Amino acid sequence: MTQDSDIDQLVRQRIRALRVTRGWSLDEMAERCFFSASTLSRMETGHRRIGLDQLATIARVLGTSIDHLVEPEDDRDVVIRPHRDEARGMTTWQLTRDQSPSGLKVSRILLTQPPRRGKDGTLPVHPGHDWFTVVSGTVILLLGERAIRVEAGQAAEFSTMVPHAFGADGGPAEIIAILDPDGERSHLHP
Repeated sequence: MTQDSDIDQLVRQRIRALRVTRGWSLDEMAERCFFSASTLSRMETGHRRIGLDQLATIARVLGTSIDHLVEPEDDRDVVIRPHRDEARGMTTWQLTRDQSPSGLKVSRILLTQPPRRGKDGTLPVHPGHDWFTVVSGTVILLLGERAIRVEAGQAAEFSTMVPHAFGADGGPAEIIAILDPDGERSHLHP
């Protein structure tokens, strides 16, 4: 099988599965799509190609998007793999794949180094707010002139227009962080 035929087969399976999940017969869904039941049946079984205009109608009727119907199937949609940044002493797992309407991302972060200042001794700033909760260990949050200890079971929320950095204190620390796009760029992808 070629990749195109694999995706074609996957789309057909998804259409049928979504139809059945909604409890619709071929006749009921065909009526909603303004197709004949035999046309829809041939689409689902691979005896008829699905045109882009037909796919758009089917996606709308099923309450999904064309992107979700044609998205390739592999383990990337299930397994979240860590990204290690040895130089910064961080390992991150992006727990949200897609940007939410608010633009926020949730990440699990393992910190192994204390917070660091820039080469010129300053702390970074960026628009927005950061939020994190400490799952294990202790985190030092440098916030302006303050050094704040945030221990396991505690959380911190702060304006990121205040110069800031955070890192582990006395051993590894694990946090769950909610970052806006500016925070994600600043903390996870410098």
